[in-house]
Amino acid sequence: MNSDGEKHIIIAGFGGQGVLFLGTTLAEAAIIEGKNTTWMPSYGAEMRGGSANCFVVISDNEIPSPIFDEADYGVFLSKAAINRFENTMKQNGTAIINSSMAKDCKLRNDLNHIMEPLSDISAHSSEKMLLNIMALGLLIKKTKILTKESVIQALEKISSGKKQEFLKFNLNSFEAGYNLIREKAIY
Repeated sequence: MNSDGEKHIIIAGFGGQGVLFLGTTLAEAAIIEGKNTTWMPSYGAEMRGGSANCFVVISDNEIPSPIFDEADYGVFLSKAAINRFENTMKQNGTAIINSSMAKDCKLRNDLNHIMEPLSDISAHSSEKMLLNIMALGLLIKKTKILTKESVIQALEKISSGKKQEFLKFNLNSFEAGYNLIREKAIY
């Protein structure tokens, strides 16, 4: 975390993984907690399969810019995201990694890696699990950058105009990620 209290988060994957929705939910939860936040998306021209990422800044103070050079926290849902964005992390930062997609990735040894096979869990779960929202649950549990309650309120707010089933999937996925027990640090 920065000395001025700003928390810089990068979320990256490919189109269709819900990267931008994860970032939007994080920013909405920050607003619910009365914090200042920015959300800056970036994505390829492809509808699905192209790169997608977003930068989120959360602060108790005014945020001078949504752009940052180094992230305190990262959520990487694809191999390409790891390869492209892990180097934007601050030393000793925390990276949530979808280990289902991290095969053959050379990871930095100066980061706290939290590895979970999110794609495998979502594909093989008896209930429909959304890997992006599981990653959000894992991020909140491990970093405590926001409260569980504010994220649940954000999911309820963002999902309010959609089918009730969509909210159920989001809440179940968040709880599943929040309650993942296995944690591996790679040094």
